[in-house]
Amino acid sequence: MEAPHKSGTAREEDLDVLETYLSWLRQSGGSEKTIVAYRRDCRQFLRYVAVDGRKFPRDIDYRFLRQYTAYISGFGYQKSSIGRKLSAVRGLFRYCRSEGMIKSSPAESLASPKLPRKLPVVLRPGEVESFLEAIDIETPLGIRDRAIFEMLYGSGLRSEEVVGLKVNDIDFEQEEVTITGKGKKTRVVPVGEVASLVVKEYLAKGRPQLAEAAQEETDAMFLSARGKQLGTSDVRRRTTKYVRKAAIAMGTSSHVFRHCFATHLLEGGADLRAVQELLGHASVSSTQLYTHLNGAHLRRIYERSHPRAH
Repeated sequence: MEAPHKSGTAREEDLDVLETYLSWLRQSGGSEKTIVAYRRDCRQFLRYVAVDGRKFPRDIDYRFLRQYTAYISGFGYQKSSIGRKLSAVRGLFRYCRSEGMIKSSPAESLASPKLPRKLPVVLRPGEVESFLEAIDIETPLGIRDRAIFEMLYGSGLRSEEVVGLKVNDIDFEQEEVTITGKGKKTRVVPVGEVASLVVKEYLAKGRPQLAEAAQEETDAMFLSARGKQLGTSDVRRRTTKYVRKAAIAMGTSSHVFRHCFATHLLEGGADLRAVQELLGHASVSSTQLYTHLNGAHLRRIYERSHPRAH
């Protein structure tokens, strides 16, 4: 819910700059979800600027931005929402600087609220197996679902990456899949033997039946009962269904399987940098989160390896 604001509206010329920025962001690979959020957040900021009587961007300084931070903090937003709003404003100022509207950005040193780092839920290998075995593979939809979750866990994909797969993205001979991830960055990751076999079965027995219901041809890998490309909400609903069926203590986010992929690799001795590449993380700091999850594994390595452990 957007915060209340004083009477007044953003200036048309400022909104024009915002829309140009958002167009640039879209061309740079920004997702529609991000663009919608940034539009809302930046319009809120530009209203605040207009009500104060300042000219954007030339009259904005760091002190004013601190005042704005205090302003939006007074509406009970979560820290993550405040952080996103400030990130949107920083991006807008970077664009203005790149276009020569200002010499430097006053928002670069504007800090977002510190967020408590929550450790993600990770299932034990046996629990992952129970989840996968809860899927009935006697139907085209069941074969499809099993293939989806084998890819999520076996290759560490995001749900949006799975539903975005095309039929020819998987090279079965090389056992690898080409992924277009965040920011439209491409990476190639291995496909395990189990996932490869399940996907082959889906392409042979499941997808042809689902494709018969389609109004038009599509090269999307995973299809709905109507022959249309799946969305991430479909994957979330299937996750909820099988969590209940398998009676596993986890949430309804399919992202759990990506966490399991990374953690189980590290517990198996994989190199942190290699896991970073497989996940498509821009920074290793994102991958380091998983090093906090396998303390018991590290303890076993220590006890097995160090001469003074016993």
